[in-house]
Amino acid sequence: MKLFIYAIFPYHFPPPPYNASDPTASFLNSSCLDLLMIELVPMAWRIVREVDTASSESSTQAAENTAHNEEEQEERDAVFYRLEMLGYRVGQGLVERFSKDRPRFTDTLDVIKFLCKDLWMLVFRKQIDNLKTNHRGVYVLTDNSFRPFSRMSTEAGGQAVVRAQPFLWFPCGIIRGALASMGINATVQAETSELPGATFQIKSVAAKP
Repeated sequence: MKLFIYAIFPYHFPPPPYNASDPTASFLNSSCLDLLMIELVPMAWRIVREVDTASSESSTQAAENTAHNEEEQEERDAVFYRLEMLGYRVGQGLVERFSKDRPRFTDTLDVIKFLCKDLWMLVFRKQIDNLKTNHRGVYVLTDNSFRPFSRMSTEAGGQAVVRAQPFLWFPCGIIRGALASMGINATVQAETSELPGATFQIKSVAAKP
């Protein structure tokens, strides 16, 4: 998580909410973040497959064939969980570090606006392009040029959208972790129908009594 937080700072003076009085601030080239985001998904797939291989060495070939589809789904779920939880911890750390000098948010919409403007600028160096809400706990964030998708192939018929989907899981975790640090329990889902755009849907979850 510390590596990710350090990697978000470019060589030039960073945008808000950077704290100029923070003596622990470090600076790295902004390309570090791009490279990290590119590698996270393949790394998660490799780790999950290595674990699956080690745990299934004693299974028979017949059993593997009959459970192939089920295993693929379990593998996908495991990758999602790993990436989402990594993002969750990063989101928590970002908020703890960069919102500590701000007054406490009292309204959920203000928290979402902070996420769309300051936090998105900090991580992806641009603001969310569009925010919609039904004022009943559902928020839809649209980024028309999502930075992790900017270098992906958009060749027609190449299933680029399908291949891009796993790269949304880590940002979903960042959003959920950031919201949790600001006192909001939520579920976060994301999708893309056309690169390089991405849409994130946040649904706040009422705290259990």
